[in-house]
Amino acid sequence: MGVVLQNVEFRALWFAEAQSAAGDQLAKVALAIMVYQRTGSALWAAGVYALTFLPALIGGLGLSQLADRYPRRALLTTCALIQAALVALMAVPGMPLVALCALVVAVQLVVAPANAAQNAVTREVFTDDDLYLRSQDLRGITTNTVMLLGLAGGGLLVTLVGTSWALACNAVTFAISALVVRLWVRARPAAGKKSDSWFGGARWVFGQRRLRLLLALSWLVGLAVVPEGLAAPLADQIGAPQEAVGWLLAADPLGFVLGAYLLSKYASAQSRLRLMGVLAVASCGVLIGFAVQPNLGLALALLALAGAAGAYIITVGATFNTWVPNEMRGAAGGLYRTGLRVAQGVGVALGGAVAELIGSVPNTIALAGVLGVVLAAPVALSWSRVHKDQQAPRVDEAG
Repeated sequence: MGVVLQNVEFRALWFAEAQSAAGDQLAKVALAIMVYQRTGSALWAAGVYALTFLPALIGGLGLSQLADRYPRRALLTTCALIQAALVALMAVPGMPLVALCALVVAVQLVVAPANAAQNAVTREVFTDDDLYLRSQDLRGITTNTVMLLGLAGGGLLVTLVGTSWALACNAVTFAISALVVRLWVRARPAAGKKSDSWFGGARWVFGQRRLRLLLALSWLVGLAVVPEGLAAPLADQIGAPQEAVGWLLAADPLGFVLGAYLLSKYASAQSRLRLMGVLAVASCGVLIGFAVQPNLGLALALLALAGAAGAYIITVGATFNTWVPNEMRGAAGGLYRTGLRVAQGVGVALGGAVAELIGSVPNTIALAGVLGVVLAAPVALSWSRVHKDQQAPRVDEAG
């Protein structure tokens, strides 16, 4: 993967995203601790944490289109500076809870156009499709590694420096991101036009069968994440100690990092396209193993295997971004990420409801695995046919 870091623009984008993601992990922990300390209410703490997700769903379809209508480097730096200012206000000691919630919503609304611009620019800086795919591997590995570090030490670090200083650190990471992107990413004109139809990109995507299949492959992640929302009751029901909750949460991203590394190192781009459907089925199928009521060790192994197979999502996202015209990548990327986020939220919510209904978390996870295989198998078969059709012209030309 080192070869992709030789690209100066990508190196800047990668560094800006990585250190900002680290700051975000710190801020999420700080917000949860701050709100709980001030209210003593688990509902308030959970509610404010939920606010870090919900605005992204609203902004994902609409605000992402700004990345097509305006120069992307300028949009990236502007969004980062706005986020820096908003988080700095959140860091002010004694900020009223209502104002804090409003600031959380505002910060997350800015995430949508920022992510859309980031993904679109990353595609623009690579002319080689294989190098672009490797760059997405590095991004996926970095993001999940940061998540692991956040799970491992975020709470301790916030306890040491205090919640306000933790939020201030996050504000600084946004400012650094803006500076790095401004200095080392080349300015490009807007890819689209301000007169373009506001939801034209989304309509175009749904009109393409191969892109609809990629969306379906990404939505399957909604079932694969069911164990994440049930980590605490899972630990209790399999007789694991309380500290095992963190291990159960960390197992999936750890497996993901390993899976992404192995795919990047040993599988060609074409092989990965062929494997996407198989891995999508496997990422859900592994969860069926929870039907045997596993002990902690086996549960961790199953979650890590599911995470490793789930690394197929990197190839799905990269392929989706490549097959969308540059002038629509902001809008189309917003649709992709919003669908992914909704699928995850719905999956976790349904998993919780089923676990409450049947009283068994391991069985709930196993059922999610069964449903995932049932849904993934026909999608995988359809994808296999589409991929063969994509390759057919090349075979004809070669002959």
